[in-house]
Amino acid sequence: MSSAPVVSTVSCEASYDRTETLHDAVWESLRLLNLPSGFVRRRDNVVIKPNWVKEHDERYPGPDQWEHVVTHPAIIEAVASWAARQMDGDGSITICDGPQTDSSFEKLRLYCGLDGMLEKLRKRFPGITFTLLDLRQEEWQSIDGVVVSKRSQPGDPRGQTHVSLNEASEFIDFHREGRLYGASYDMEETNRRHAGSQHDYLLCRTAMEADVFINLPKLKTHKKVGITCALKNLVGINANKNWLPHHTEGTPEQGGDQFPFSTSKARLEHYWMGAAKRWLKNKPALSRLFIPLKKAGRLYFGDTQRVVRSGNWHGNDTCWRMVLDLNKCLYFYDGEGLQRKNPLRYLAVVDGIVGGEGNAPLAPDPKPAGVVIAGTHPLAIDVVAATIMGFDWQRIRLLQNAFNIAVKNFVPFSASEIRVLSNKKEWAGSVDEMEDVLDFKPHFGWVGAIENTRQAFKA
Repeated sequence: MSSAPVVSTVSCEASYDRTETLHDAVWESLRLLNLPSGFVRRRDNVVIKPNWVKEHDERYPGPDQWEHVVTHPAIIEAVASWAARQMDGDGSITICDGPQTDSSFEKLRLYCGLDGMLEKLRKRFPGITFTLLDLRQEEWQSIDGVVVSKRSQPGDPRGQTHVSLNEASEFIDFHREGRLYGASYDMEETNRRHAGSQHDYLLCRTAMEADVFINLPKLKTHKKVGITCALKNLVGINANKNWLPHHTEGTPEQGGDQFPFSTSKARLEHYWMGAAKRWLKNKPALSRLFIPLKKAGRLYFGDTQRVVRSGNWHGNDTCWRMVLDLNKCLYFYDGEGLQRKNPLRYLAVVDGIVGGEGNAPLAPDPKPAGVVIAGTHPLAIDVVAATIMGFDWQRIRLLQNAFNIAVKNFVPFSASEIRVLSNKKEWAGSVDEMEDVLDFKPHFGWVGAIENTRQAFKA
């Protein structure tokens, strides 16, 4: 394939009510890409990775509050059907993700009707082996954001892939050792894996061993990196999310990005929460005692739905590095953790039928967008997605810095080379030529930092 990427955008009805219409939009997006013959082959091991971060909107638990949060099963079914047809009745398709650790996979499976979707696929393509996997090794129970119990799970049946990026990591010369915060209170584990020239990741082997990796992200804003689309969706292929730095503890004057301003409240919260986290590390049974203290802290320090903390703002200089590192791992390493001998066959199809805006990824407001985006390179897709959302991709660190990777660069093109094909003339051509964007509302920690001023001036 040419190094100059093609991205397809299909404008369609902003509703999940008619499955056939959704399937048509997905297939049209793939037709526009004009993928080479044999992109998916007989006997291939195809891995489809949706965004299953949480079974429902964090604010409104229940079976009717998930369509704007996760990849819709109609999109998954359409892509799985397309891949199965290319395999001529022989091969395997694994649909898998590692949701947020305190998510319920059983509820997600029920709410999204995943078992019914699999049954339809198996009847339609009897020669193909379809598998549904929760890749997590643990599922946590949380009460009011506090982990109170942990339950072991089988995890990835193929095992794990340990990748040591080391000098190829985007954390080289970051110099924030000892203050990186991952996915749990155990900061020591996160910082053991990212110290000096050592930078380690633990990936699920099912994803790393795929012949074809198909990424199915949701079109949403994101509190730590601006948008969550193709690049960010790789967080779900990790075997241990606590190896993933999400922010750096402290205020900017301390060299951190946990809070945007060095106020007395921010400093007090940093020290108070830091002490609580150290005390609670590996003590889920005692965590229930922390629940009333956290509620009191919320009254004094403010609710996370309205107050910027935990790196949830445009000054986060940590999380984008981790996301680019994960994409390096997938592009350059195989299931053994060795350099790939054959190039990765990669495809992404973005579910933008009803996206998520505002306080995403876990508590977004629904954004009826009516778009499917597809392509064979995650950065090209994300640049186009950000533009359609009404953001200036050059103001998003994750996207801007991806074009400046020095070691293990998986981006062999410039933004000006991205070619957009669409059934909507305003979205066709180069990224700079795209018009009639969708005006997504950023996360409140990003308001005023990433909006596309060029589009605002045109309006």
